Parts: sequence; structure tokens; C-alpha cells
Amino acid sequence: MLIVEIMNSAIEAVIGLVGSEYHELSGRAKDMGAEAVLLAIVLALFIWGSILLQYFI
Repeated sequence: MLIVEIMNSAIEAVIGLVGSEYHELSGRAKDMGAEAVLLAIVLALFIWGSILLQYFI
């Protein structure tokens, strides 16, 4: 999950470096990076939940 967050920060830094004006593709790239972080969090919760569920059943 930390790797995905670092990649998202790198994407945002590069987009900020390229230009300060708003562009549709820049916004989409930032949104996709945020979605990747959210997906990593959901996946991590699912994995931890399935591991913990084995101990209680």
C-alpha cells in the first residue's frame, strides 16, 4: 500500500512540475492515482480480514 501511495505522490509531483494550469488529463491522472491508493487500501483490508477470519472460525 505504501508503494502505491509513493507512486501517487510521484505522479502528482510530475504533474505539478509540468504546468500549474488545469488540464483535463492532469486531473484524470491525479484521480486515477487516488483511485489506485483507495483500491490498495480496500485490498489490504480484504486480505487482513480474511486472515483474521481464519483465526475466529
